[in-house]
Amino acid sequence: MALAAESMALDDNKQIPDKPVDREKTCPLLLRVFCNTGRHHNIGEYTRGNVPSNELQIYTWMDATLREITALVKEVNPDARSKGTYFEFSLVTPEVRTSGYRMREIGVTCSGQKGADDNKTLAQARFTIGDYLDISITPPNRVQPVVRRGNFRQY
Repeated sequence: MALAAESMALDDNKQIPDKPVDREKTCPLLLRVFCNTGRHHNIGEYTRGNVPSNELQIYTWMDATLREITALVKEVNPDARSKGTYFEFSLVTPEVRTSGYRMREIGVTCSGQKGADDNKTLAQARFTIGDYLDISITPPNRVQPVVRRGNFRQY
């Protein structure tokens, strides 16, 4: 069976384009998403089979973009719909040596603004089935995220 999507990272900022996923023929994967307001969850909340209680389950494909995932989160989270809301995405991946987890930032989106990470796909972020997605949601009336990657432009 051929892989539905491939990517080859040249470095953190440059990617070779992925092959598109045929969403009619490819079975979606379960993406387990954990959102928190103003900060990411503590990595300790992902230990010994435990996860944070506010899980959002999304069925999607490896070519899903951070902008697409942002839109899905906004559908179920009314507080995240305001223009200027920042979404900081991190992958939570198993750490084989310590039998714990580690968190790695993969990108930032902002409602109502175009950003450098909008079109980054799960495949480009090196997501693997079994990873979790942790999203820090910062409303516009709060302090801006400490780490912002890329420049944002108004739509």
